[in-house]
Amino acid sequence: MTNEANDEFRAAGDAVYEALLERMGEGMPQPRLEATRRAVELLGDPQQSFSIVHLTGTNGKTSTSRLVESILRAYGLRTGLFTSPHLLRFNERIMIDGEPIGDETLAANWADIEPYLLMVDAELEEAGEPALTFFEAMTVLAFASFADAPVDVAVIEVGMGGEWDSTNVADGDVAVFTPISLDHTARLGNTIAEIAKTKSGIIKPAAAVVSAAQPAAAIAELRRAAELSEASLVEQGTDFEVLSSAPAVGGQLLSVRGLAGTYNELLLPLYGEHQAQNAAVAIAAVESFLGGGTQALSAEALTEGLATATSPGRLQLIGTEPPVLVDAAHNPAGAAALAAAVAENFDFDELTVVLGILTDKDAEGIVRALAPVASRFVVTQSGSERTRPFAELASLVSETAGLEAGVGVTATGSLAEALEAARAWAGEAPKRGVLVTGSITLIGDTMTIARDGTWSTR
Repeated sequence: MTNEANDEFRAAGDAVYEALLERMGEGMPQPRLEATRRAVELLGDPQQSFSIVHLTGTNGKTSTSRLVESILRAYGLRTGLFTSPHLLRFNERIMIDGEPIGDETLAANWADIEPYLLMVDAELEEAGEPALTFFEAMTVLAFASFADAPVDVAVIEVGMGGEWDSTNVADGDVAVFTPISLDHTARLGNTIAEIAKTKSGIIKPAAAVVSAAQPAAAIAELRRAAELSEASLVEQGTDFEVLSSAPAVGGQLLSVRGLAGTYNELLLPLYGEHQAQNAAVAIAAVESFLGGGTQALSAEALTEGLATATSPGRLQLIGTEPPVLVDAAHNPAGAAALAAAVAENFDFDELTVVLGILTDKDAEGIVRALAPVASRFVVTQSGSERTRPFAELASLVSETAGLEAGVGVTATGSLAEALEAARAWAGEAPKRGVLVTGSITLIGDTMTIARDGTWSTR
């Protein structure tokens, strides 16, 4: 294919994203299913043409989704993977057989569904309701793309919540719950029980349900929902668990007791105890999908699936000399898991944290979780319209980490300048490193700067 043709297809793919951006943004999801259901109905319900593993939770959704998909693909199944948001390009959100959907295919699928989306927009407008949102339209696009491929099974990550999330027009054969904690409280509720109740809405009649270890209030809601739906629930710690994990070159070695077998010496190319727990949940989910939880997985397929899994933007080394790590932790629980993983897996004497957080996040909780591993903070902001102004965040960091822990704090509104300053400091002495975290948009922007600045490892 010529460069000219590649550029043409890339432009067509970018045009799809631009068209979606004209709709109501992801920060303002509509608590409804009827609009998405009407759109997929007009398209002949493409989401019914493949099996589905449906995931929700507060932390670990994307990593667990990618692990599930990788194991299923190692079994020879044709897979779809729907996650959000993206780091570099929109195509990353819709994966087919482990690769981002091609620009030509993306544009063709959009052209097929757009007339039907406009029909639904008109119906909604007539009823006095907002048109299909960015996420609603994107969900329809993903389902149509998976049906067109076609895939055997799609791993679908919820956008927000569960019960009224647009992905919930699909019926998951397996419903997976990663750890639930407080986040998006303005939308989902102010208590863990309320949030878990909303997320439990993805449990469908007679489905298999797999849950990570949960707070008591969360697991109580999941048990209630499973019982009402006559679904079978298995729980981490009781029905399956990580038996051991140890650092290894490029990741860690795991032993996992699954639902139907024990799997030893598994190489997981991801860092941190939280990723080991995600892997155990993923294994139980695949056991539930393939054999109803009663048949052990193929050692060969499981080994390949885990060993080839990736989770970009999750404790990922994107630069060396000095080392630069990025992680998309954006709430206190995620930040605490990140801090523990850094301490466990990296031998830094000093670490600068480049931090940018969105306005609707618990910034104080995130800073408190990161302070124990930070020698200093460089506070900045991403290009998101929802980013917290750097000066405001710097004041909070100074009060929380600077005064209490004696951690140095500097600030700049330019992410590029923040990265340059952090890398310069880290390069002045051995065993220093840089950690960039606080929001997914900050990580995406950082990866772009690293690539354009030629210091990226890729």
